Amino acid sequence: MSSDIPGFGSRREAREEALAILYQAELTGDPVDDALSGRDVAPSEYAVEIAVRVDDERDDLDALLGRHLKNWRVERMPLVDRVIARIAVWELSERNDIPTGVVLSEAVEIATQYCAEPSPRFLNGVLSSVATEVRG
Repeated sequence: MSSDIPGFGSRREAREEALAILYQAELTGDPVDDALSGRDVAPSEYAVEIAVRVDDERDDLDALLGRHLKNWRVERMPLVDRVIARIAVWELSERNDIPTGVVLSEAVEIATQYCAEPSPRFLNGVLSSVATEVRG
């Protein structure tokens, strides 16, 4: 498949790269720039865009995400879940060129690969609610 198609090929890999970068930065407390410069292989342009923009907009993304959590707070979410959710919320908010279904399915698939059992379903519900607010 072409890497120009949103949600396929290199976009998927970029999301996973951004997940690793943002996870590392949050886990260590180091700036995202340090996590980016410390990589053995330079991340893709889209991975850098995601990581930098999600980091820059974290407070706004968390506020939007938090409005859709029932009896829960963003900071209580497991770290991997929180980072996946932030990436998806950013894409829903800022990347109208990526279809809603692609954003949601990619987040769920990545959560299925990297998170505990209840996370994919939980994230799908929360992100679907965010998508309704952001994209109608």
